[in-house]
Amino acid sequence: MSWETLFSLANILALGGWALLIFAPRAALTFSAITYLGVGLLCLIYVVGLGGLLSGLIDPGGPNVPLTDYSVAGLQAAMFKNPGGTVIGWTHYLAFDLFIGMWIARDADAKGFGRIWQAPILLLTFLAGPLGLLIWLALREPAARRAQPRRKK
Repeated sequence: MSWETLFSLANILALGGWALLIFAPRAALTFSAITYLGVGLLCLIYVVGLGGLLSGLIDPGGPNVPLTDYSVAGLQAAMFKNPGGTVIGWTHYLAFDLFIGMWIARDADAKGFGRIWQAPILLLTFLAGPLGLLIWLALREPAARRAQPRRKK
């Protein structure tokens, strides 16, 4: 399988997960599908791809620089000058953003936020993960404080 094909597959898995998260009923089956068929498969692609790429078992012409230099230049030389490294890095983002989107959806449901309010936050999380998460954290704080009983001093 080519890196381009794997890139397309990862994107399809992520888009399917996001479509379920935003549009499907919030049932246990929906969350299971997103967790295992979305996030889980993306994680599997990431782990197998990263292990294979770094070991040379997949794409032997891949990065020849050991992943020991954690500077910008070192990471770029070790991972992102190679199509496989780019696909693996992108898959990492897709998996974590979808997982965070699930957490936001569950937390928003628990705090009584309607789906119409959740959709733009989830869309932002899909497009720019940390931005959507930051906005959700700011919006959820007052609701979280209202939901907690006050402690006696």
